[in-house]
Amino acid sequence: MLKKIAAGAASLAVAASCTLALAANLSGAGATFPAPVYAKWAEAYRSATGNQLNYQAIGSGGGIRQINASTVDFGASDKPLKPDDLATNGLVQFPTVIGGVVPVVDLPGVAPGQLKLNGGVLADIYRGIPQAQFWDAAEIAALNPGVKLPHMKITVVHRSDGSGTTFLFTTYLSMKAPHWASGPGGNDSVNWPTGIGGKGNDGVAAFVRTTPGAIGYVEYAYAKQNHMTYLKMQNKAGAWVEPTAANFAAAAAGAKWQSAPGFYLLLLDQAAPSAWPITGATFILVHTKQSNPQTGHDVLAFFDWAYKNGNGAAESLDYVTLPDAVKNLVRQAWRKVTGPDGKPVYS
Repeated sequence: MLKKIAAGAASLAVAASCTLALAANLSGAGATFPAPVYAKWAEAYRSATGNQLNYQAIGSGGGIRQINASTVDFGASDKPLKPDDLATNGLVQFPTVIGGVVPVVDLPGVAPGQLKLNGGVLADIYRGIPQAQFWDAAEIAALNPGVKLPHMKITVVHRSDGSGTTFLFTTYLSMKAPHWASGPGGNDSVNWPTGIGGKGNDGVAAFVRTTPGAIGYVEYAYAKQNHMTYLKMQNKAGAWVEPTAANFAAAAAGAKWQSAPGFYLLLLDQAAPSAWPITGATFILVHTKQSNPQTGHDVLAFFDWAYKNGNGAAESLDYVTLPDAVKNLVRQAWRKVTGPDGKPVYS
């Protein structure tokens, strides 16, 4: 009898150790833009599979550095890498969701969506030029007839870390304002002419919320979760639009992913009548050659699960999910991710 109990206990111990060995514990780092939806996906994935995902929202620049250094299983960036950079660094890139970068303010007496700006005036504010240093400046007032604007100093808030959100925002400003294009330009880190820096989308949101007269830019999920005052923007078609999932989707509707090498594609300043002008996809980076095929498999399995089961969570945060045809293009690209034997780690 004791032998049977001992044998049974041993069997249970072996089974438990196998279960623990099979459970994935994945690490990723990078963009703060998609952090809210990655957190929701990770929680649901753990409940469904027992596998854990630890994601550090450190900014796109940090995510790119960490995946290049192989200190995480995947990196995340809102700034897509160009095909040559992917090849040089031995990486595969693919999109996950689409969202919008939104100017937000702390301005007494102004309701969400009440204040309007276009790209040129927004660039002037971020340049800190004398004509755009107060909220009742003539060029701001001209866009907002009937809105009572206070004579309040504008405090510019920007990202202090290397950021894909900054890349999207400053690239858009470069498209709309020649002085911005020839000055700070569009990149994940620029020499800001004025303002204070916050780390991550949450850092910018915190500064804006606690600084009367401030203006900043965040991914829409942060504006929504923090009940922030967002602005209307004038799009390429000349329409004044609000940041909504429908308008992010309008900007993404004409995206030709199938003809974008390495999925390098920008969705800024699109011509659709209702397109939100600062729309962008966010991307995952993994090594083409996986030294540990099981880890590579588990990373892709997580994102495949999210593609199949994560739409509801993404939509609840006003992200736009990818069409099924684009998800299938991504799955085909995953065949480039191989182990030491040259075989795909996930298929």
